[in-house]
Amino acid sequence: MDEENIAKILEERKHMKFRLIIQGIIIGLLVGIVIVLNRILITKFTAVFKKFYLWGNKGIVNIFLVLIVLAFLGLIVGYMSKEEPMIAGSGIPQVKGRVLNKLKLNWLRILVLKFFGGVIALSAGLTLGREGPSVQIGASVGEGVAEKTYKRFPVKKEFLITAGASAGLSAAFNSPLSGIIFALEEIHRSFSPLVLLPAMAAAITADFVSKNFLGMEPSLNFSELTIMPLKYYWILILLGIFVGIMGVLFSKGIVLFQNIYGKFKNLKIEVKVMIPFVITGVVGLLYPSLLGGGHELIMDLTSSEMNLLVLIIIYILKFLLLLICFGSGVPGGIFLPMLLLGAILGNITGVISVDYFGVSAIYITNFIALGMAAYFSAVVKAPITGIVLIMEMTGSFSHLLSLSVVVIISYITSELLRNEAIYETLLERLLKKVGVTSNEDNDKKTILEFVVEMGSVAEGKYINEVEWPKDSLLVSIKRGEKEIIPRGYVKLENGDYIVILVNLDKSPQVIEEVNSLTLV
Repeated sequence: MDEENIAKILEERKHMKFRLIIQGIIIGLLVGIVIVLNRILITKFTAVFKKFYLWGNKGIVNIFLVLIVLAFLGLIVGYMSKEEPMIAGSGIPQVKGRVLNKLKLNWLRILVLKFFGGVIALSAGLTLGREGPSVQIGASVGEGVAEKTYKRFPVKKEFLITAGASAGLSAAFNSPLSGIIFALEEIHRSFSPLVLLPAMAAAITADFVSKNFLGMEPSLNFSELTIMPLKYYWILILLGIFVGIMGVLFSKGIVLFQNIYGKFKNLKIEVKVMIPFVITGVVGLLYPSLLGGGHELIMDLTSSEMNLLVLIIIYILKFLLLLICFGSGVPGGIFLPMLLLGAILGNITGVISVDYFGVSAIYITNFIALGMAAYFSAVVKAPITGIVLIMEMTGSFSHLLSLSVVVIISYITSELLRNEAIYETLLERLLKKVGVTSNEDNDKKTILEFVVEMGSVAEGKYINEVEWPKDSLLVSIKRGEKEIIPRGYVKLENGDYIVILVNLDKSPQVIEEVNSLTLV
């Protein structure tokens, strides 16, 4: 790599933060508008489908017409999935793969088809969430913005994709902090300022746009959340273990149903996608309260008293419906349905605690919120996001201690049972299915940033003592506000940011190798 090229990239890097913030704001504005439109359309058409299902119960002919319409819509969405396979599922694994440069995606096709495919599926009442698709839609917008400036500033593309993902979740949940942390903790796996700044700018801007159109209320407006006394915290430990185990079973179920659908190799994807649509049509005719991702059901849990048997039946039905829908490859996520399942488990624990352990019934809503955070932590393995997400969604920030306890316990339980993060698992399966694509332009360079963590292989070592990847070049060490030339005698310290120049097509391999040196 010639010195002139390195000098040019480092010079551009001096002003990069300001450019990233401006581009983050632009991305947040665009993503906010797109997601607001997406949410409005889903809300409008959901009301239409509810009336349609009621109409279907008026006669046998009506029932058949409802199922025919649902089957036809399934074929349409299936055709979209056939045309662009990368819109299948939540889209978060695809975004992770793109950020790692392991997948090459057509951002415009994904943006259009994911938008309309998701609107149809979610409006029809399939047990899927809009949050994962919102992340992929946001990431597609981010890549679109990045593409316009990529030739001039090639180091920013993955940062802006992450910013778009952050904005997507922020606008979907009215939760900017969760969007920022999820993008850093789950999507990019880095808290580098170059990732953080555009993600913050995009998430806050998208949230501002969303709240201007859809209101200031939190996504789940829990009216009563009383601080739980410390004497009941032993129950939270049991809740964390219980939900952690159920979260592991959920992850296994997702993989199992994908495998079941995968065995029918001769079945066209349009037919596979049609199956959950028809099943949802039957559910809509018989039990319309079970339709959708789960927002209304979560609110019903907080406002009505359900006995244990009803809660268990609802959990089993929604669990199976989610696996059937998601396993088929319908454009839709598991984010909100997963929170619903956690809420039901929390409610079950709360009812048992009230009936047998003398806990006051006013804390059942607390158990519901804690169950959501614990389930998210056990399945996604992103505990910080789980805590912040539930605090933002419920509008209550006074339960940090109880949330932290139950999230840590569920996370440890999931770890002990050797459960992998669901999006990591789905990404691995996706890469095996489609194969890892290589970038066609091997001459393009990009800059990567890595933070040296305490206890990592690289911490405390001199640069010349570390075995760096062959296809990379250390160009700078950032220590606080100082920029240090990476000479062999420089000792790496905890918190240092290592700046590495690498060929774009080699970046996935270099990321894995350097992460093994700098992360614990």
